[in-house]
Amino acid sequence: MAIVDRQQRSSEKKMFGLCPFWQTSTTTNYSSSSSSTRNLNHNGSRHSETMPVKRSKTVSSIARSLLPPRRRLRLDPSNNLYFPYEPGTQARSAIRLKNTSKSHVAFKFQTTAPKSCFMRPPGGILAPGESIIATVFKFIERPENNEVQVDLKSKVKFKIMSLKVAAGVDYLPELFDEQRDQVTVERILRVVFLDVGRPSPALDKLKRQLAEAESALETRKKPAPDIGPRVGGEGLVIDEWKERREKYLARQQVEAVDST
Repeated sequence: MAIVDRQQRSSEKKMFGLCPFWQTSTTTNYSSSSSSTRNLNHNGSRHSETMPVKRSKTVSSIARSLLPPRRRLRLDPSNNLYFPYEPGTQARSAIRLKNTSKSHVAFKFQTTAPKSCFMRPPGGILAPGESIIATVFKFIERPENNEVQVDLKSKVKFKIMSLKVAAGVDYLPELFDEQRDQVTVERILRVVFLDVGRPSPALDKLKRQLAEAESALETRKKPAPDIGPRVGGEGLVIDEWKERREKYLARQQVEAVDST
């Protein structure tokens, strides 16, 4: 019986020896399947590594778009422009602008009432840490039938915009049109009237700022080198105001004569 078993095993070895491709095929299939499995795992790991990076970049870009723009200027007052309420007169307000960034910043005023409001200066450039007090002019019309105005607020608004510029650049209003995507709206200010018959901290502060603005203006007019911000079109503001004011008064006189 043992002799038969030995003969059977010997015949099986001879058969496998005559058919070596079975072993090669089996080994090749195993190696190819294992290599494909390794490639799949490797590609999958690479895909899983790149997906979080792309997703994180997308999330960060969306988050940045939702964040409010970074302010370059500090305003004082920060939300309102205060005017002494004196109907029929040209009132003045003041606001301090300070560059809190590390670069040069151009600023520009805009208003919803350009016919009755003027800014001095209407725009300029501030170096890092530099500040200026701007003066705002507004003609306050008399109420109809000489009624006493109870609500000391106005619908007129002012917008202050800023733009990062390189050092040495001269101020031009066209800068804000050429680089519109880089412009930041610093604040939209509302006009609030102050009762001159009632002393208040806001009124006292306004008087101090106006006095400081006038002093700075006189300093800039001197022949000494100007160390303040570069101002565009400063001398034309009052002349344009006077011209429009004279036309306005002349038109009112004509209307008054026609009504009589």
